Amino acid sequence: MTEHDLNDIDRPRSFQTVDDGSERPKQKRRDKNDVHGWVVLDKPVGMTSTHAVSVVKRLFSAKRCGHAGTLDPLASGALPIALGEATKTVPFVMDGRKLYRFTICWGEERDTDDAEGRVIATSEERPSTEAVRALLPSYTGLIQQVPPRYSAIKIEGERAYDLARDGEQVELAARPVAIGRLELVNVPDPGHTVLEAECGKGTYVRSLARDLGRALGCFGHISALRRAAVGPFGEETMIPLEELEALCHRAASGEGSLADALMPVETALDDIPALAVSRADAARLQRGQAALLRGRDAPNFRGTVYVTVSGQLLALAELDRGEIVPKRVFNLAGLMGRAERKKG
Repeated sequence: MTEHDLNDIDRPRSFQTVDDGSERPKQKRRDKNDVHGWVVLDKPVGMTSTHAVSVVKRLFSAKRCGHAGTLDPLASGALPIALGEATKTVPFVMDGRKLYRFTICWGEERDTDDAEGRVIATSEERPSTEAVRALLPSYTGLIQQVPPRYSAIKIEGERAYDLARDGEQVELAARPVAIGRLELVNVPDPGHTVLEAECGKGTYVRSLARDLGRALGCFGHISALRRAAVGPFGEETMIPLEELEALCHRAASGEGSLADALMPVETALDDIPALAVSRADAARLQRGQAALLRGRDAPNFRGTVYVTVSGQLLALAELDRGEIVPKRVFNLAGLMGRAERKKG
């Protein structure tokens, strides 16, 4: 037995079983990186939000990654994906307004309230453009809405869509949702109407199509859906998957940087006041301690702020009469996003 053979015995090796029953050495896992920022993916139709996150996480070899609001496989458009420390700002994006453009197909109601479901009611009636337009104000403002049976809402610990798929009768209670704007955009033919809705957190566009169809006496479901904006992220911030993959591959070969594909963490905080502090105060906040600002320039309002030092994001904090209490401190060591919004 050679010295090489002895080395093979002494060195533990890990194997995985392949389809033919044989074993082969496991591939070495890629090192994960500290990557911080936002990617606003222009999600294609057919891809789940979970799959989109896994693709982005792989492209950046990121340690942490998550999205700011599920987008159905049938839908396309803005899927904001947070990497690294940006995950701490996800709630601010999820609480922001959403803008949807969607097509209602009249004459059929489906159990999923979209084109993927089973037909459960039909009608030969088709609404006039005037009838649709006249109904829209009734669905604007703060309204009561029953979510789709196929939704992620939990009923006694179970997802509604899991219960519906198992054939159980799903009854969901109506809940208040805010629809700031609902407009008719186009009528391509008598069987379809294109609408645009600006709405708040928790609104289901599928329910809107279902309820409009019932009110008009002709039934309806979503046949196409695009999310055009989420919080501070709009069409000008989106990047198609193919473009993102190409950019990441160029960066891997030394052409450019991954930072050019990422928007800064603080992009999600556009609606929150920024507060610059000294290095001494920053050191206290970094340790989780409160800092007190004094003097004529001390802010005299109260509320949530994001704190910076020397132009770099430091913390999310609560400000009350000059006292800054840190709530989430950012550790931005590693790759940080630097991409800017495209000029539309």
